[in-house]
Amino acid sequence: MLRTESVSYSYPEGTEAVHSVDLQFKTGEFTALMGANGSGKTTLLKLLIGLLKPSSGRIFLGEKDFRSLPEKEIFNNIGMVFQDPNDQLFAATVEQDVAFGIINQGIAKNEIPGRVEEALRCVAAAELKNRGIHTLSYGQKKRIALAGVIAMEPEVILLDEPTGGLDPRSTNPIMNLLKQLNREKGITIIMATHDVELAPLFCDRIVILDRGSVAAQGTPVEIFARPEIARGVSLRLPRLAHLAEIMAREDGVTFERVPLTISDARKELLRIYGKLPNQTVKGKHGAQKTR
Repeated sequence: MLRTESVSYSYPEGTEAVHSVDLQFKTGEFTALMGANGSGKTTLLKLLIGLLKPSSGRIFLGEKDFRSLPEKEIFNNIGMVFQDPNDQLFAATVEQDVAFGIINQGIAKNEIPGRVEEALRCVAAAELKNRGIHTLSYGQKKRIALAGVIAMEPEVILLDEPTGGLDPRSTNPIMNLLKQLNREKGITIIMATHDVELAPLFCDRIVILDRGSVAAQGTPVEIFARPEIARGVSLRLPRLAHLAEIMAREDGVTFERVPLTISDARKELLRIYGKLPNQTVKGKHGAQKTR
């Protein structure tokens, strides 16, 4: 779906933010871009949607070189949700903002209301249709920014820290929605994130960036099975993987598969012990209970 060939980008003052990046993003794949601040994640996303032009190298949409494509064709096929929704939302009302992109696509006027309503329904924000943008909470703005992209029906959605600034209660619905769009509609999703807990749950592949270059890529298990990769770029391991690391070091436990989810951990513990280890806890009145 998207491919980069030796792509580099330097900002006008001379900072090279992306260096010789070769990546392929397959159709229907959910990819996490991870790395420390300044690793090049946001710059790469902007290159992948054509907001920035490579200093060198080429980017392809399918087999078409970006340089040969009109901007409108790129924007019709690739949508981007920025980290701060205030950088993206500008219309007076929610309905107007979600409709803006599809109006520019030139679709028939009678189709616009239905596309807007469907996009708002997808992000569980139908009741916000007539609200003013300035009256929305930060989390609501995040959802409306995503609705505006969904309404355009792109083949690829790029997201820069989609859960940044959100509490867990707001994070789960957005991530579940992205997974649904990816699985049910086949939309290719590329998400820049610092959240190492989200990637194993939702992503097929992780690309680690370090100072503008690709430091590693692979499935979540392949990446987090090698702790030096994450720690080498100032990321931590997911909590369950870190716990498994401690158990292996201190208790001599051998894991066949690095546990990244509760289901993974349960299977590994059942394999190792034949049952889940007993845990003694204090009940009411100080009585000892084993579970």
